[in-house]
Amino acid sequence: MAQEEITAVILAGGLATRLGGVDKGLQPLDGEPLAAHVLRRIRPQVGEVLINCNRNAERYGLLGCRLVSDRIAGFPGPLAGLHAALQVAATPLVLTAPCDSPFLPSDLANRLAAALADGEAAVAAGNGREPVFALYRRSLLPRLEAFLNAGKRKVGQWQGEMDCRVADFSDQPEAFENFNSPDDWPGSHPEQAREGS
Repeated sequence: MAQEEITAVILAGGLATRLGGVDKGLQPLDGEPLAAHVLRRIRPQVGEVLINCNRNAERYGLLGCRLVSDRIAGFPGPLAGLHAALQVAATPLVLTAPCDSPFLPSDLANRLAAALADGEAAVAAGNGREPVFALYRRSLLPRLEAFLNAGKRKVGQWQGEMDCRVADFSDQPEAFENFNSPDDWPGSHPEQAREGS
């Protein structure tokens, strides 16, 4: 599978409730927003990178990617970001990665594509499954729309309803480390500035 056939979407559309509502993808790590670290890792692996965000579009726009917002109201979670990306992607495959995992594997797309084979999706597994690190066929859009319209939101449940293969990353489970709470930041808390600051 050529990298030009894959669009990646960085999922930055959540509410980050464990961080007090700050925009997680814009929180600094080593002087750069988390989303910038993720972008640097994923950009060489795919044909295009989208950023799914629902606020602070001007700041995310500085990263130089096409932005997509949830088309389903109420911040329903990662699947809403996937749904938005599937609607605009020009490639047959869409890869999802969260904005809070700055050390993601440099071969994430290649291994997911190899695991996908003739399946409908592939999910990474480090220390267990990492459901938001996944590769999907764009043809799944109608089924995802039906799933979301039925009020369902869980990524694992969605993956369980299809032929979802597993890509083994047990050799680098630390690559999926994420920044979810203030204690995850080395030496300091994330900045407490809210949107618009």
